[in-house]
Amino acid sequence: MSASKSSLGALTLGAIGVVYGDIGTSVLYAVKEVFGSGHVEFTPANVYGILSIFFWTLTVIVSIKYVALVLRADNHGEGGLVAMLALASQSVKDRPRLRSVLLVVGVFGTCLFYGDGVITPAISVLSAVEGLEVISPNFKKYVIPLTLVILFCLFAVQKRGTAGIGKFFGPITLVWFAAIAVLGVMHIASHPEIMWAISPHYALGFMWHHPGTTFIILGAVVLCVTGGEALYADMGHFGKKPIRLAWFSIVMPALTLNYFGQGALLLAEPEAVKNPFFNMAPEWALLPLVGLATMATVIASQALISGAFSVTKQVIQLGYLPRLQVLHTSVKDTGQIYLPFVNWGLFVAIVLAVVLFKSSSNLAAAYGIAVCTDMLITTILTFYVIRYGWKYPLWLCIGATGFFFVVDFAFWASNSLKLLDGGWFPLLIGGAIFTLMMTWKDGRRLMNEKLRSDAIDLASFLDAVFVSPPARVDGTAVFLTAEVGTVPNAMLHNLKHNKVLHAFNLFVTVRNHETPWIGLDKRLEIESLGHDCWQVVIHYGFKNDPDVPRALQQLKLHGCEIDAMNTSYFLSRDTVVPTLGEGMAPWREKLFAQMHHNASAAADFLNLPNNAVVELGSKIEI
Repeated sequence: MSASKSSLGALTLGAIGVVYGDIGTSVLYAVKEVFGSGHVEFTPANVYGILSIFFWTLTVIVSIKYVALVLRADNHGEGGLVAMLALASQSVKDRPRLRSVLLVVGVFGTCLFYGDGVITPAISVLSAVEGLEVISPNFKKYVIPLTLVILFCLFAVQKRGTAGIGKFFGPITLVWFAAIAVLGVMHIASHPEIMWAISPHYALGFMWHHPGTTFIILGAVVLCVTGGEALYADMGHFGKKPIRLAWFSIVMPALTLNYFGQGALLLAEPEAVKNPFFNMAPEWALLPLVGLATMATVIASQALISGAFSVTKQVIQLGYLPRLQVLHTSVKDTGQIYLPFVNWGLFVAIVLAVVLFKSSSNLAAAYGIAVCTDMLITTILTFYVIRYGWKYPLWLCIGATGFFFVVDFAFWASNSLKLLDGGWFPLLIGGAIFTLMMTWKDGRRLMNEKLRSDAIDLASFLDAVFVSPPARVDGTAVFLTAEVGTVPNAMLHNLKHNKVLHAFNLFVTVRNHETPWIGLDKRLEIESLGHDCWQVVIHYGFKNDPDVPRALQQLKLHGCEIDAMNTSYFLSRDTVVPTLGEGMAPWREKLFAQMHHNASAAADFLNLPNNAVVELGSKIEI
């Protein structure tokens, strides 16, 4: 009992550090953007109304939508938009047209995650470093260079993994939440009546009297729930209970106290609106607070960077991106990975964002639209999961998700007003990645169709070969093939040029599925083709790490023992040649050919031993 309590405590502390870093640092800029926009007349009634809107936005979107409803939609214990997309597509698998539409919508939402992954570190770290301007205006010229240095250091240490520093994330973020709660209490103590703003009638009253203003400021209010998606995305790491416990016991109370403290400060000193968060602190605490805020924002950024690595790996295995180099940074935790291309690609885009927008206020205009679109997509996918997957009555599904759809749509519509002010930036990033993903998916489909049309049936080919068999040599040959039951190009080339056949021959197809994990008991399918030849299908979920040699060790249970020292892996290294005619637009075919050419080697991705791989080239016209 004590062990489980201790485990729950450790997981809750971990969730505070990783899951809530982003939403926890929203206090740096959310109130500033609402009152600094110039749209809200500065009166006590309006301060009460805005604080009430903040509180009920946190309650409705985070407490009710994500913590109560969406966390229930786990895919074998995993969460996040990729897991939700897989869940939704499985729920409507008997409706192919609807399934294909949901896949496109879900993939677009996943692409927007990268836009969010660029804006979050940029706005978080920039808003923390901007606290130096409150200490002295002379520090203003150092804000952007210092932000870029901090971000560079953050991305430079990614290849070392987070195992070493990860254990400090929870405690530091816990100190951060304690600090923002204390700052809030200090100011609430001088204006305790501000707590009445918890009543929803202040929010409803403000909306009733200022409908136009409410619609405009929702684009800034949504900043208080950025990071809500992380709740769901990190469910597989921590579990539902620690995430819920951390939210209701630590995070929600601390955020509420700080926002209400900022409101109390603004009632006492309206001029503090320039940076209400840092103006809450006494002068002696400003520098330590800037340091703590910077650490908190770096931790928030780290969670998003790690998330980008995980999502990319999952998307690759679902077949929407070419293979990329994946390095494991921990021998214990297989989930800790590092993708150099993604790491430095994100860094370049973040530097561009910081230099282009120059301040957290300008970045705030770019922030909301990607987050709101993802929230809207999550709500839509949730409807199909609970309706077709869980078979709930239609009225209940519409009632449960319809309310959240209206709320999410209101925030999304408000943020769309900021499209020209910066909202285009994450949409541009998401759109570019979406183009790459769909081009890769369509290109792979065309390539597989071409391979199928040219394919030779494996069983009949082997029958013909063994009528007058070639010389057989010791050892095992593993031929990797995309299609079950077809002759791999690598085998044709091997017979043509080497004119030999190995003593044992395995024809292996790797299949990736829309479930996070596939256990060892369902890893292999094996069929004997006679003449010491076997057809093998290896199954992986999108969170499994492909490891073909390890999977093939299970063949000993089927009477086929493989000697690792005497096994060769034959792969076909295909060169794609774009041609005019049917298929994709010429520019997309050229793009696909380039992506295919630059994809990391299949041998590395499948964890094949480098000294046992034989690659034989072939050309494929699409």
